[in-house]
Amino acid sequence: MARTIITAPLKASPGQIVEIRTLIGHPMETGFRPDANGELMPRDLIRRFRCRYNGEQVFSVELFPAMSANPFIAFHLRATVSGPIELSWEGDKDFRHVETLSLQVA
Repeated sequence: MARTIITAPLKASPGQIVEIRTLIGHPMETGFRPDANGELMPRDLIRRFRCRYNGEQVFSVELFPAMSANPFIAFHLRATVSGPIELSWEGDKDFRHVETLSLQVA
């Protein structure tokens, strides 16, 4: 289980633009760096981040080896109706982590 920090509002007005900020603890190893024995460390990257709001994808990004460890991602979405926001990270070595939060629109 990955360590995540998510900053997002719990409530919003209809039509309000809200900011979602995420940080996930992950080494983001490129596979080009040698370990103490001079052997290349195996590649271990988060390759994709997605956000779904009420089941519809509203944001996605592909990450590359140049991305730093513990990637921070921030984006905006328009609050339309109350519902779940699902944040998912996918990567090498069958890495998959999902966090869900609820946004109340009133």
